[in-house]
Amino acid sequence: MTIGVIISTYNNPRWLEKTLWGYCHQERKADEIIIADDGSTDKTRLLIESFAGRLPIRHVWHEDKGFRKTTILNKALVEATADYLVFTDQDCIPRTDFLKTHERMAHKGYLLSGGYYKLSMPVSELINEEDISSGRVFQRAWLFSKGQPKSWKATKLIQNRLFCRLMNAITPARASWNGMNSSGWREDLLAVNGFDERMQYGGEDRELGERLVNMGIRTRQIRYSAIVLHLDHNRPYVNEEAWKLNNQIRKETKLQHRVITPFGIKHHHTTVAE
Repeated sequence: MTIGVIISTYNNPRWLEKTLWGYCHQERKADEIIIADDGSTDKTRLLIESFAGRLPIRHVWHEDKGFRKTTILNKALVEATADYLVFTDQDCIPRTDFLKTHERMAHKGYLLSGGYYKLSMPVSELINEEDISSGRVFQRAWLFSKGQPKSWKATKLIQNRLFCRLMNAITPARASWNGMNSSGWREDLLAVNGFDERMQYGGEDRELGERLVNMGIRTRQIRYSAIVLHLDHNRPYVNEEAWKLNNQIRKETKLQHRVITPFGIKHHHTTVAE
């Protein structure tokens, strides 16, 4: 199968660069990488162009009219051609086995819910490409030596398949579609009409997963197997009204057992074949 990556971004080329370094050093290379850009300035465009010789990268952009992540993700989904798609964000550095793990654990009728380990701002700032290519940035001892606070959550970085299988099985966290690290079959994502474009920040990714489950797709927890490092950042786009709207939409999705959103790809992007 072919595997693609859709990376959401907005005006943070420094973090996006670190993330793209991660995809340059994958054991299993992506067949396509689509940057879903929610209205960034030319700095982001120029950064993406600088990776054109290293990655099979494409830039999907629309004008900045506020938080419209779900809309740009749908545009990127329309542009995608790979059989299987991994969704992630501009601030998530993938471990070298990241795409290989998603590919190995992908099965028809399932979506995969991966994990992340959150870095402090000082550690986020200091990471360079050699740290990523060597793999040392995913080593707990190296991170702690650089000032990363110690936490039991660092067990996510243990790269032992038996341990990961056990932890995936016993973790109390539910497998859900999270925007930082999830994957599924393109045909399934199109079948539910993509993301609900009414939704702003706060559970907008999970609502897509909930409709996939309503369609009969099963979830598989791989939060200890497929890991990204989450770079620290502020969230100025968070607001209570958006959370209320999103929670209401998710409640309706659950109560109505909704599979297809009327506010998705075919609502705006009529190029998708019926």
